Amino acid sequence: MWKLCLACAGGVLLSLPAFGGNLCVNPRGSNGCEKTIQAAINAASPGDTIEVAGGTYAGNVMVDRPLALIGSGLSRTIIDATGQPNGIVVDGLDNAGLSRVIIRGFTVQNAQHQGIVVTNASDVTIADNRVTGNDRGLQLTANAAPTCPNLPPYFVAFEGMDCGEGVHLSGVTYSTVTGNLIDHNSGGILISDDTAANHDNFITDNVVRDNPYDCSITLATHDLNPVQGLPPKGVYHITVKGNTVIHNGLANGEGAGVGIFAPTPFSQNYGNVIVDNTLVGNGLPGVTLHSHAPGQNINDHLIANNTIYGNGPDPESGTMEKAGIAITADPGAGPITGIRIVGNRLFDEGVDVVFSAPGQLAAHQNNLFDAVGVANLGAGSVDATLNWWKCSRGPGNPGCGSTQGPNIQVAPPLERPEEVR
Repeated sequence: MWKLCLACAGGVLLSLPAFGGNLCVNPRGSNGCEKTIQAAINAASPGDTIEVAGGTYAGNVMVDRPLALIGSGLSRTIIDATGQPNGIVVDGLDNAGLSRVIIRGFTVQNAQHQGIVVTNASDVTIADNRVTGNDRGLQLTANAAPTCPNLPPYFVAFEGMDCGEGVHLSGVTYSTVTGNLIDHNSGGILISDDTAANHDNFITDNVVRDNPYDCSITLATHDLNPVQGLPPKGVYHITVKGNTVIHNGLANGEGAGVGIFAPTPFSQNYGNVIVDNTLVGNGLPGVTLHSHAPGQNINDHLIANNTIYGNGPDPESGTMEKAGIAITADPGAGPITGIRIVGNRLFDEGVDVVFSAPGQLAAHQNNLFDAVGVANLGAGSVDATLNWWKCSRGPGNPGCGSTQGPNIQVAPPLERPEEVR
């Protein structure tokens, strides 16, 4: 199943659309070019390529048709959204069926709400951009959740903490976010179902760092449909691969390296792949999963071959120790199943893997270098066979790592860490 998921996501990256005519933009509007990016978009036919010369351009750029928007490089072509809600909006919410859009080669900065926002679109590629400082409307109040005035109503229900995301995909399918530098926003990349189901997207080879108030990469269902008697939307089949994630969520301890969250009853966030990432020094654990309500499907995630170290604790898990991976369910939430933690390298944490939920967790072929390799703090069980515990004899022996809590199967251990990779 996981192999197919990765193959499908990779197909999105490789099958870029063919485009039609060329338009151009430069700051003077000379040589037959438009002076503003928006004017070029308004003049474009579906399938055109718009080439944007170096310079600084106004934000809140609205993309409403299939096209390629190509800057001349992130150090040269700047979209400054000072005083504007967003830097770039790919608007499939008001343009049904929008697909085949490329955004490449820009710095997008200083928006009030979010840097690059994509709603209800498919086959969108966001590549090789810098997205920075897009949190100017975030309002911070002591002892209260952050607020974000004047957000659109379809984002209001859950967006207080997410105001200031660098890149937000809402209701997006079969799309790619790759090769971007996303820094000094409130949060990094948000994948949500605020406006429609979000699935089969590929988040790869980005550097997401120093976003102080939220997670680096967030996969979050915000779905109220099931409690209103409507079909669920959901977040599923998202691949997060090869990203470098450093120092996010440190201002308030609220930022995971990769966060998988489901706050509402009967919501869906399942079947995601977190693989080959480097997750370092974030406010919450490197990979953090929260199930907050009954009836959810938050199962069947693969967390594999990541390097995870120096991250913060997850207080909801029942321990204040720093943790590499934390899987947590609130009282009353259903059992969590089908999560596999395989081939990861974890160190410089208080505990490498925390499971605090009903259900079953499988953790195999990991290098567990900390004093506590696996903690089971809930009503579930952990199959932690075939891991490296700092020694060849397994947990409980002198010089080896240990376990915490009941119902953890550890034998046989790996005899050498080389077998992990």
